[in-house]
Amino acid sequence: MKRVVKISAYTIVAILVIVLLFVAFVRFSPLPDYEPGKIPEITVEITPERIAEGHRISSMLCQGCHYNPDTRRMDGKRMMDAPEIFGKFYSANITQDPDHGIGKWTDGELYYYLRTGIRKDGHFSGVMPNFPKVADEDLQSLIAYLHSDLEEVQPSSLPSQVSEYALLGRFLKHFILKPKAYPAETIPLPDTTNTIVWGSYLANDLYSCYGCHSGSFTTNDDDNPPNSKLYYGGGNKMLDLEGNTIYSSNLTPDPETGIGNWTPDQFTRLLKYGLKPDGNPVSYPMVPHSGLTPGEIDAIYRFLKTVPAIHNDVTNGTAQAAIQR
Repeated sequence: MKRVVKISAYTIVAILVIVLLFVAFVRFSPLPDYEPGKIPEITVEITPERIAEGHRISSMLCQGCHYNPDTRRMDGKRMMDAPEIFGKFYSANITQDPDHGIGKWTDGELYYYLRTGIRKDGHFSGVMPNFPKVADEDLQSLIAYLHSDLEEVQPSSLPSQVSEYALLGRFLKHFILKPKAYPAETIPLPDTTNTIVWGSYLANDLYSCYGCHSGSFTTNDDDNPPNSKLYYGGGNKMLDLEGNTIYSSNLTPDPETGIGNWTPDQFTRLLKYGLKPDGNPVSYPMVPHSGLTPGEIDAIYRFLKTVPAIHNDVTNGTAQAAIQR
């Protein structure tokens, strides 16, 4: 009996040592960088149409994180909606400043970074979304906007602050968050006559709506969004501007806990003006997407109606229990 107890004690000690070594590795080892692949030789033709479209897309995709109201430039700020269990995160300076922004980046380097998440020095952002499935034309419009004469992208010498990863954030960056593969072929714009395909592109590929509105950032499947846990079922734990815990909304067609009974007009008011059917404003980090066209809103609405309904009440903190069941 004593021999069994002694062996068990050794086993427990060995397990504890292994766990401690693993935690120490996650906590203290350098976060991974990646050797960039072949940078594409691309020169984006800057046209007024592309600048306008890039500005429109950026207003809904980039400015929420990168626009600094104090400097009125896209020179980065603290991302207050990121739960501190993952760390403290800061968006980068993406103005035309040559030293602190992207002023020295080639179009190909920008293109590669937006696709894969790997900067020209090998640094992998991890936090910033990657866009491996976004149409080439939309990415070129974004790059044209970044090269434009618009005030918010003009040079700012404000240095980018370094994000501070907590233990869970470091674990995710070591083992879960990985760069995306650079597409082997060109990606055309979606067929806008097929509203479901168009809506899927907008919600999944361009604006990544599923990222917030599925169960958790840690269980999202960026390569195949429908495989994400609670796909569009909401319940993702987030923070509002006051640091209060909130849960992302259920956007599936469930009639009781989702948008199953919403009319197209109610959905339009939500996306365009940030107003719920009861007239109350949406909670940050959700913001009005005033740049969306009526056709885009209709396409997203019709696409969401095709998503499998999930009964998940995200009010009053019940969503977390639903995720864990």
